[in-house]
Amino acid sequence: MQLTDSLGRNINYLRLSVTDRCNMRCFYCMPKEGIVKKGHEAVLTYEELLLIAETAVELGIEKIRITGGEPLVRADIIGFLGKLASIPGLRHLALTTNGLLLAEMAADLYRVGVQRLNVSLDSLNPQTFSEITRGGDLVRVLAGLEASEQAGFPPPKINCVIMRGVNDSEILDFADRTLSHGNSIRFIEYMPAVKEDGWQRYCISGEEILQRIAGRYTMEQVDKGPYAGPSRDFRIPGAKGSIGIITAVSGHFCSECNRIRVTSTGQAKGCLFSDAKTDLIPWLRPPDREGLAEVLRRIVSTKPERHEISQDGYTHKNFTMSQVGG
Repeated sequence: MQLTDSLGRNINYLRLSVTDRCNMRCFYCMPKEGIVKKGHEAVLTYEELLLIAETAVELGIEKIRITGGEPLVRADIIGFLGKLASIPGLRHLALTTNGLLLAEMAADLYRVGVQRLNVSLDSLNPQTFSEITRGGDLVRVLAGLEASEQAGFPPPKINCVIMRGVNDSEILDFADRTLSHGNSIRFIEYMPAVKEDGWQRYCISGEEILQRIAGRYTMEQVDKGPYAGPSRDFRIPGAKGSIGIITAVSGHFCSECNRIRVTSTGQAKGCLFSDAKTDLIPWLRPPDREGLAEVLRRIVSTKPERHEISQDGYTHKNFTMSQVGG
């Protein structure tokens, strides 16, 4: 079965958030003091999350990515992931993490059927990393990357939000890493979730990132896999890893968008930066599989053509990435 929106886009990818809590405080994602914690009754149970996942796969979703917050901080996450991995028809199960708990958990994640990891890593410099994350430990994250490969995972994709004056001096350091490591380094343009005067000062376009790398290296474009996201992918000849560019601000990729998302509190969205959302709770409490399927179809059918972010501004209401699932 194929799930198609009104513009003919094949929607085969669900981003499913299991928590809005995190053990980091990255300044572009979460306020320094954290967020107002939701009560346990507001957060979907694993049974409810599983019902959403099963229903989505029955409709045509083939890939699920588990997000947060930081998904590995939620109790009993390993057992839940094992149940997800066993859903008939699900072809790809991935997880995005900040990597702090990965060294201890990588083997269990692989054992229960997670197939791919993305690790958020915005600096290879311990001091810069600590400043961006407000206290995160780079050594632990790097240990997690190593442990994931030892457990059997392919080299994790590394998501790096590039910010002018913050970590843009490390663009070539990350590119260098692909020579000896098999990671795909994905440079992501800074995206404003919370309006801040002068937020554009952080923005570096994907083209500028490519130009900086091209000043040192020749690059060749590479084909993406069938479940790849919106990045344009390149490789330095002879490198073990690759380089991806995600241009959410300077070059919209909305015409190729293949995803919907559900937050940890049951809010479904067809677009990260759209204010439109649908509360799934009425079809989860009590569970109504047929009604849930119908509302998911409606979310897909009303998926917007594109978001409205550009360097001139944006129209969406403020939110924190950790509450939506990035």
